[in-house]
Parts: sequence; C-alpha cells; structure tokens
Amino acid sequence: MQVNPSIFKAYDIRGIYPDDLNEEIGYAIGRAFVTLLEVDTVIVGRDMRLSGPQMFEAVTHGLTDQGADVIDIGMVSTDQYYYACATLDRAGMMVTASHNPAQYNGFKMVRRMPQLLSGEEGIQDIRRLVESEDFPTPRRTGSITRTDVSDGFEEKVLGLIDVSSLKQLKIIADTGNGMVGPILTRVFDKLPVQLTGMYLEPDGSLPNHGLDPLQPENRAELQQRVADDGADIGFAFDGDGDRFFTIDDRGQFVSGDFLTALMAQYYLEKYPGAKIIYDVRASWAVPDLIRQAGGIPLMERVGHAFIKRRMAQENAVFAGEVTGHYYFRDFFFADSG
Repeated sequence: MQVNPSIFKAYDIRGIYPDDLNEEIGYAIGRAFVTLLEVDTVIVGRDMRLSGPQMFEAVTHGLTDQGADVIDIGMVSTDQYYYACATLDRAGMMVTASHNPAQYNGFKMVRRMPQLLSGEEGIQDIRRLVESEDFPTPRRTGSITRTDVSDGFEEKVLGLIDVSSLKQLKIIADTGNGMVGPILTRVFDKLPVQLTGMYLEPDGSLPNHGLDPLQPENRAELQQRVADDGADIGFAFDGDGDRFFTIDDRGQFVSGDFLTALMAQYYLEKYPGAKIIYDVRASWAVPDLIRQAGGIPLMERVGHAFIKRRMAQENAVFAGEVTGHYYFRDFFFADSG
C-alpha cells in the first residue's frame, strides 16, 4: 500500500485527513497493530475530531478483521484512555491528533501501560506492515463491546489528592472545545472551587481557537479573563487532555519547566529524596530546585514514550516536560491534565 511515511512519528501516527490518513490506511493500521503485538483484545477511544467516527470505524474494523476483540471506551480524553489501558491491562489505540489543527487525525498506541509504541519500538514496524500488507490469515473475527471508564477515572484522580486540605479557589479553565470539558466539570464538582469554564463543549470544528496552549494566541483570552475577573489561577488544556498550562493570578503565563519545578517541590515534601524526571529543554532552574528540595533530578529526551519508560525504570515519583506534560507515578507513570 502507498502511504506517506512522514505520518509515522517518533511517538504516534499523525497526518491530515483524508490526504495522508484515511479509512483505508486506518484499517491497515488496525490489522498491523494486531499482527505486530499479537494481542487478542484492544481498547479503543477517540477524541472529538470531525473525522473521528470514520477513523474509529476503520481502525476497529481492521482490529476485529485481524482477530482481536475491541473494547470501545467512547469519546474520551487521552488520560482516561491511559486509565482504561492500565486498569483493564490491555493494549490500546486512541484516535487523536492531540493539539494539531482540526484537519488532522492520528493514533496514540499503548503496548501495555506504561509502554507506548514509539518510532524505535513499534511504529516503524507498523509502517512496514502497512506498506507490505503482509498480514497473516486470522483464525477468527473479533467483536466490539462498549464500556464507560469515566466513573473509575474520576475516582482515581480524586484519590491522588487530599480534597479536604484544599482551600476555596476561583478558577477559570479553558478546554478549547477539546476533550477535557465533560470530565473536568465532573471532577471539579467534587472540589471546593468556583469554576468558570471556557469552551467546555467538545466540538471538532474548533470554533473558538486552536488546541495548543503553547501558542500565545490560543491562551490570550484566558489570560485576559483571569486578570479581569480576579481569579486565583487559570488552566489551559490541550485538545486531548494529556497536558495543560497555568496562568497565574496576574494573567501571566507560567512555563512548563517552571511548573515542573514547583510541582517537584510539592512531591518532594510528600516523598523526600525521590527521583524527578525533566526534559532536555528545561531551564537549569529545574534540576537546581529539585536538588535544593532534596530530590534527584534526572534528564530525559523529549517525548511521552521515552519519559514514561524512564519513569518506570527509575520508579520516579513525578516528571514534567516544557510542553505541559506532567507524569505521575501514582497514575500509572502516565501524563494527565
């Protein structure tokens, strides 16, 4: 099969729909995933993109035709998908293009949490299988069952903090019509906060702004709102919900590496002497502040597939990237907004 090799990235598959990534390619990727991993069950979720239903249909068709059963977890944030893969102990495919513009789609693929497929370990193998279409004849056709993981996910994330110790906060959260709004409101309903939501409704046409809060134009309105409304803090989430950025009470953007250092200090109070991982782009302030707080700073290359693996190897309690990914040992070494 002719396929644009550039869609097979370092830690996911991503391309413009339907030019680079379409139903035919999605179907072949599903078959390749089962062939490569030799799995009998695959968890599949998707985000709110307009091409999501078509790509979900194509990839699940490929998975079941190649003999795997599918557990459909519906339209979810990527951290809910990681939760499902970890708690059900299954491989998974998330139909998402993360923070990319509306015309993109793609796949984030889990072998077994916290191991994701990366360019070096699996993604290029999938490319070769798709190109050759060399799929073994399956012994059976798989089935699709539907499950809702949102209750368990909500309980899990609330269990990561001491809710009773929180003080009343005025928070503004901008989820940019991505996947975070529905689960965010459910979680924040259980917290002592006054939440003002911006663009909480998932909408793949992205009527308000782009999905990457690292781009100043995508967070400008939130910054203004936080300052004007006298909020304590603002949160800007990316499209699929595995990362976020913070706006302070003056409406100023807090960079991901500084937030990594702040959260590391919190975790080192809780777990003295723990290992904290940061990425190569971070300011020197990050390892300096980790050491100052009695922790062990460990530098790792960029990318969630590499950070998760290193965290598991080192049993690190927390990791952060400049791009707003924050990883938690108590959340299966995965990143969650």
